[in-house]
Amino acid sequence: MENFKYLGVILNEGNNNQIHLQERIKNANKTYLMLQNLFKNKNISKKLKLRLKNTIINKTLTYASQTWTLTKRDRKQLNIFEREVYKRILGLEYDNGKQNWRILTNKES
Repeated sequence: MENFKYLGVILNEGNNNQIHLQERIKNANKTYLMLQNLFKNKNISKKLKLRLKNTIINKTLTYASQTWTLTKRDRKQLNIFEREVYKRILGLEYDNGKQNWRILTNKES
């Protein structure tokens, strides 16, 4: 099956978007890393950080998503990536003892 890129979207005969999805996740992660200093800045509110995530990272992640046919596996990959970004931005940590998420305090992070 041959792949080709058209307008930034990786297309193939079988309409399998797995390669394109991986590319979108990789690009969204690069975008997060470029903005990492903003997300780690304690002087910027969490509300503004979430707005940045929603306007910049989500747009990078979902570019050309109108053409996608998502499988359960694809949705799972997108959800995993999004949870990771939320964890990094909000400073969340999973507490195994209490079986829940908690926000790290300034002393812990």
